[in-house]
Amino acid sequence: MSDALMNTYARADIAFERGEGPYLITREGDRYLDFASGIAVTSLGHAHPHLVKALQEQAAHFWHCSNLFRIPEGERLAERLVANSFADRVFFCNSGVEAFEAATKLVRKYFDDRNEPDRWQVITCNGAFHGRSLTAISAAGNEKYMAGFAPHVPGFTQVAFEDPDELRGAITDETAAILVEPIQGEGGIRAPQLDYLRALRKICDEAGLLLVFDEIQCGMGRTGTLFAYEQAGIAPDIMMLAKGLGGGFPIGALLATEEVSSSFGPGNHGTTFGGNPLAMACGNAVMDVMLEAGFLEQVQTVSHTLRGQLDTLIQEHPDVYAEVRGMGLLLGLRCAVPNTDVIAALRQKGLLAVGAGDNVVRLLPPLIITDAEIEKAIGILNSVAEDFRQAAE
Repeated sequence: MSDALMNTYARADIAFERGEGPYLITREGDRYLDFASGIAVTSLGHAHPHLVKALQEQAAHFWHCSNLFRIPEGERLAERLVANSFADRVFFCNSGVEAFEAATKLVRKYFDDRNEPDRWQVITCNGAFHGRSLTAISAAGNEKYMAGFAPHVPGFTQVAFEDPDELRGAITDETAAILVEPIQGEGGIRAPQLDYLRALRKICDEAGLLLVFDEIQCGMGRTGTLFAYEQAGIAPDIMMLAKGLGGGFPIGALLATEEVSSSFGPGNHGTTFGGNPLAMACGNAVMDVMLEAGFLEQVQTVSHTLRGQLDTLIQEHPDVYAEVRGMGLLLGLRCAVPNTDVIAALRQKGLLAVGAGDNVVRLLPPLIITDAEIEKAIGILNSVAEDFRQAAE
C-alpha cells in the first residue's frame, strides 16, 4: 500500500475494480459479497443501472455552478424529501458531518433569534457518533475519538442512551436541544425501544427544546421505512441525512420544520460543492427507486429473513456470536470473540462486514439484497463460526 496516503485508516490489502449489485470484484476476479455497503452508503448496491444512467446524463451536461444559481434537480430532490418527511425545508451539503455542523448552528441561531442566546447547550448520548469534526467528536464525547484533540468544543452534555430520567436531570436553563441517533450505528447497533424516542419528543415539547435526529446512517430506507423516526410515530424538528441518500455519491442533507429553518437566511450558512448537479441527480435517482411501490416492503421482508437466520446463528454458535441487534438491514452481531478477528475471517471467505463499538460486527447489505444472497452470507457466517470452534478445541 502507498506511503503517500496519510495513515488514517487500517486498510485491508484489497483493491476493487468494479461492482455488480451486492458484489465487489477485485482486479484478480475475486468476488466479495458486500454486507458493508461502504458503511451503509451504497444503498442500492454497486453500478445500479438507474443511478449510473442518471449520473452519466448529468455529467454530460454540466457538473457545477455553485448555489449562487438555481439548481432545478436540487429543488426537485428537496421537494421530494419534504413530501415524504416531517420537514418543510432542506439544506444540501456534502456529507453527514457537514449536516451535523449545520444542525448545531441552526439550533443556536434558532434560540438567538428568539432572544434566548443563553440557550445553546445540546444534550447528546453516550456511545453516539456524529462524525469526525472537532465539534462532532465533542458532541459524542467518546474518548476514543477525542484523545489528542483538546481543547474540545464546549456546548455538549452526554447522558446515558435510552435513559430519559437521566436526560431530564441534565436539562438546564442553557439547554437548547436533544440530539440523538434513533439507532446508534458506530456505537454498536443499539436500537432503543420506540417508547424512548417518544419520550424524547415529550421532553422536548415540555421543556421547549428542539429534537434533532441523526439519521445519517439509519435513514433512507435502512430500517424498512424511509426514515427511522417514522416507526415511533413522532417527528423531530431537525434531521440529518447522508450515506444512503446518494447511493455512493457524496451528499448530505439537513431537514427542518419551517419554524426552525426560517432562522437560516442568506449568509448564515453555505457550502461550495453541496447540492451540486451531480449529487442531486444521484439523490433523485435513489428516490426514484426507494419510492417505487413495494420497495420498502421488500426491504422489510428480506430484513425479517436475515434477522431470523441470524437469531438461529447465535443459538447454534453462542461461543462466537452472542447477540443480534438492530432493525431492518441495520443489524449487528455482538461477538463472543474479538469482532476484528471475525471480520477478517469473513473477508477471507468472501463476505465484507464492518466493525462497531461493543465488539459488534455490523451487517449492512444493500437494500436490494435477495434471499439467495442472505443464504450465502449466513453460510459464510456459519463456516467462520465452525472455524473458531475447531480452533478452540
